[in-house]
Amino acid sequence: MLQLRGSTKDFHSDFIGHKMLIISDDSSLPLPLREKYAYILKENIDTNLPDGFGAYISQDASVFSATKQENWFHIPQYMDYMESGDIINFKDDGSIWAIFRSNAKYNTFLLTERCNHYCLMCSQPPKSKEDSWLLGRAMEAIELIPRDTVRMGFSGGEPTIYKEKLIDLVEKCRGYLPQTAIDILSNGRAFSDPEYARLLQKVDHPNCMICIPLYSDVPEIHNYVVQSEDAFDETIQGILNLKALNQKVEIRIVIHQQTIGRLVETCEYISRNLLFVDHVALMGLEITGFTRANLPDLWIDPFEYKDTLSEAVQVLNRNKITNSVYNHQLCTVNPDIMDNYVHSISDWKNEYLDECTKCSRKHECGGFFSSQILYKHSDHIKAFS
Repeated sequence: MLQLRGSTKDFHSDFIGHKMLIISDDSSLPLPLREKYAYILKENIDTNLPDGFGAYISQDASVFSATKQENWFHIPQYMDYMESGDIINFKDDGSIWAIFRSNAKYNTFLLTERCNHYCLMCSQPPKSKEDSWLLGRAMEAIELIPRDTVRMGFSGGEPTIYKEKLIDLVEKCRGYLPQTAIDILSNGRAFSDPEYARLLQKVDHPNCMICIPLYSDVPEIHNYVVQSEDAFDETIQGILNLKALNQKVEIRIVIHQQTIGRLVETCEYISRNLLFVDHVALMGLEITGFTRANLPDLWIDPFEYKDTLSEAVQVLNRNKITNSVYNHQLCTVNPDIMDNYVHSISDWKNEYLDECTKCSRKHECGGFFSSQILYKHSDHIKAFS
């Protein structure tokens, strides 16, 4: 598991607060551009660091022993993944945060830890502390992200707590990254207000998907999972309002003890009442956050529900609803869902068991969340010969 945040072993900086920079190993970068970049030196091959960069980073402390440059950071070994194109946030206390990785297939920006739900399996347990600085970091990063980025996401907490400021973020994405698809993870309830849904529509982003969880066709079950009364009705109304305005919507169903009993019925409900959604994601459980505390009430071995999962996929396929199976291992699902199977776990928290080393299909498999390796995974993991 990659650590995206860390503390430098040693540093020297003259700035106050934070500085967000793009990593570069190009010492010939034109001088007027260098201020926006952090020069990375992975091997001590230069006796003199090039002038003009916003910061300098290396794992080799000797690089900085006699330098006259300001703003240098001796980074720890566990952050050796940093490379040109990454966007790093440097703080004046020596801490660093890799907020965008250029070689990652998908980057997600955390916008807030505040939320009006208290989901049983929340991987990012909500906090009440004011944290709008996270939104500010994302707004700042948008200006630095490569224009050819294919897709990226924004999550929480609940991003819609920012109201119009979230709309401003979507608008900024449209201006700086018009070819980049964006996903916004939301419980959808704010969009039950038709005026708020209309604000999103007015931005006219060409490829913005609102990803909304729906955990059951039975309101009481959904409300119990999210620990909030009236959530089901507002979520459904939010989906209806967004689709009435031709906005893209994905429905997400996390599969666990509380949702598996009506998984097929929930997919039938979607097929009857929400046939117009753009995508449905059927998702395995990440063993982190509240999931660990509530594991006895949530855990079910994916191998045990593989037939139910196949039936749910068949319902969606039969009704021509695009769908995907996320966060599952190949040896725990039936072959009939392979057209819908996606390698979806972010690379920084994606791992495999020793058993997987000898598997002939490891390259096809989505593997595990790091937290599953640590705490709980299927008892039926078996390498393909």
